[in-house]
Amino acid sequence: MTPVLKAVFAVSALALTLQASAQVTFYENGNFQGRYFTTQVPVTNFERYGFNDRASSVVVLRDRWEVCQDSGYRGQCVVLRPGRYPSLAAMGINDRVSSVRAVNVNSRVDDNRYAPPPPMPIYDNHRRRNERLYRANVTSVRAVVAPNEQRCWIEREQVAPERSGSNVPGAIVGAVIGGILGHQVGGGRGKDLATVGGVIAGGAVGATVGRDSNGPARAQDVQRCTSVPSQARPEYWDVTYTFRGQEHHIQMTTPPGPTVTVNRQGEPRA
Repeated sequence: MTPVLKAVFAVSALALTLQASAQVTFYENGNFQGRYFTTQVPVTNFERYGFNDRASSVVVLRDRWEVCQDSGYRGQCVVLRPGRYPSLAAMGINDRVSSVRAVNVNSRVDDNRYAPPPPMPIYDNHRRRNERLYRANVTSVRAVVAPNEQRCWIEREQVAPERSGSNVPGAIVGAVIGGILGHQVGGGRGKDLATVGGVIAGGAVGATVGRDSNGPARAQDVQRCTSVPSQARPEYWDVTYTFRGQEHHIQMTTPPGPTVTVNRQGEPRA
């Protein structure tokens, strides 16, 4: 059987449902973003597929998989249980994966070889043997978009020399005003970062109040922060559907059609 291998741009991978063929999927960026690479067979060298030392997050479906830093399953290796791993940094293998293979279902693995348990579970929606499938009507779909991000940078400004020391009261007032401004600008995950940035920038500007402008100017680094709207594309879709009078909820990587496929219990199936 030829390897099922992909290297394309993904919209998102926060969904609880995956295709049956997707056994292990590596993503170029954290939180299942960027290009992804999927396989259901051993890969001795990611270099052959242009994905060597690129993986930053991974989704493991059904089986356990051994992930190694070097080709040929050498170097530091960890065993991943089924689940979603939004970051490989804690395992020490971020951007350092070169080979992967499934662990035999009957193999015994020492506890110290396992990676920490996945923080995000995965739902295996492949069709079971002889399972009868049905169509369930979708009643609502909600696209979930990431919150605004914070971007900070350092600017070099020309500051006039002081005649008799810094204007301490001005520095304090400037820091307070800057902090309030930063807190108002910040939103979501970046609020605290924006507040700190505001205090730094405000303090730097406030300290220059009341200085004499005579004499040569000097350079000073000032941190600035701003709120950047997230991209319009959703991270995932919250989907509600009904089956046999009961309401169900799932999350999907792509928007559904008017119906979804389920089994007799109303569980989603691919």
